[in-house]
Amino acid sequence: MGKVTGFLEIEREQPQRRKVEDRLQDWLEIYVPFSEEKQREQGARCMDCGVPFCHTGCPVNNLIPDWNDLVYNGRWEAAIRRLHATNNFPEFTGRICPAPCEAACVLGIDQPAVSIKLIERSVVERAWDEGWIHPELPEQNTGRRVAVVGSGPAGLAAAQQLRRAGHSVTVYEKNDRIGGLLRYGIPNFKLEKHVIDRRIHQMRAEGVTFVTNAHIGVNVPVDALTGHYDAILLAGGSEQPRDLKIPGRELNGIHFAMEFLPQQNRRCEGDIVDPSIAISAEGKRVLIIGGGDTGADCLGTTHRQGPKSVHQFEIMPKPPAERAASTPWPMWPLQLRTEGAHEEGGIRDWSINSIKFTGDENGNVKQLHAVRVGPPPAFEAIAGSEFTLDVDLVLLAMGFLGPVRSGMIEQMGVALDNRGNVATNSEYMSSVDGIFAAGDMRRGQSLVVWAIAEGRKAAAAVDRYLATKTEPLAARHHAHA
Repeated sequence: MGKVTGFLEIEREQPQRRKVEDRLQDWLEIYVPFSEEKQREQGARCMDCGVPFCHTGCPVNNLIPDWNDLVYNGRWEAAIRRLHATNNFPEFTGRICPAPCEAACVLGIDQPAVSIKLIERSVVERAWDEGWIHPELPEQNTGRRVAVVGSGPAGLAAAQQLRRAGHSVTVYEKNDRIGGLLRYGIPNFKLEKHVIDRRIHQMRAEGVTFVTNAHIGVNVPVDALTGHYDAILLAGGSEQPRDLKIPGRELNGIHFAMEFLPQQNRRCEGDIVDPSIAISAEGKRVLIIGGGDTGADCLGTTHRQGPKSVHQFEIMPKPPAERAASTPWPMWPLQLRTEGAHEEGGIRDWSINSIKFTGDENGNVKQLHAVRVGPPPAFEAIAGSEFTLDVDLVLLAMGFLGPVRSGMIEQMGVALDNRGNVATNSEYMSSVDGIFAAGDMRRGQSLVVWAIAEGRKAAAAVDRYLATKTEPLAARHHAHA
């Protein structure tokens, strides 16, 4: 373990966030540097429990006590080897994962949990700075070709694992840049994009091929894949947003979060957004409907665009300040979470149900009509609690309902489960031989760490599958036709 008495002597500590007035002027990450001495101290708090619940709290089963001990002892290069053994991209999870490992930390039963996420990020950033991360080429090539559709964390993790197993891997991305939601969903103040770029550079050097502006089933025919590759992995994410079907939804100025967020990421990349479709919060009265991570991303982005006012509404009741009794350790706790964006301003409110929108004579949204409600599942309206809110821009951040079915999924003929996701067996294979699925497209809207875990497991399944096949996918599909 780290320091035997570390958890008794050292308090949990996290990096400070930059001053609000400073960070609202830019799109850079919000945390200030954290000294090596403090990083090692935080590693010393790990107790190396007899049963380390953090292992199973983490979807990729990170060997957390191992690298906590290595950090405490200053063995940083050994720590990155142990970290990479289970996680291809700790620089992503160390920034944007909500850290279910910390919720499961045994120390967290009666003390603040070990700062696992901080240490993870510290290890990988030290490794990049020292030049310890480099391309890892396969010992031999198998001659098998695999297509990965989608370049988010699931697709990237699978592609890297499959290439290192010796297969020829091509990643197809419908957008103009690689990264999926990492690139065009997560704001720069949470994940600067050079963090993605350096990992893509490593993967290219390993031999992974990336094809952008390639929307399978739209501008790239499905049979271009089924006729060429030995296996296909679908990792296109859960992109069907949950809509708010109330009167006035059709008014101008009401947008899904994923119409709004990518535009700002493109501006940060230096792109010019078409003025006819541009969405901006500048000078507007903004309402964000949805209280989760996507809502917080909209909130932080809105603050930086200079709004007149910002409200964020959630239909669920306000969570308790501390872990709720209904979610005891080591479960993921129901409790109020305050992100950096919440510190920056705006009004958060809970137990609010939207009734209708009304607009002006030009069809622009001008008011939300809402009511306060009781607890789930009934959400009964509270008599006399009706109110209106003046708005100019409404952002819908209420989650996602699964993958987009039209196009690729329909054309490939893969079966869906009862939630509308791509159905797979225990080996991540869909109902169509040789076509696999992983990540949010398979399990529904989830966390970056789950996406990486899914990508790794699906890659292992594809590798096992390819070891048993002697004919290409096209020939097998032709035989079944």
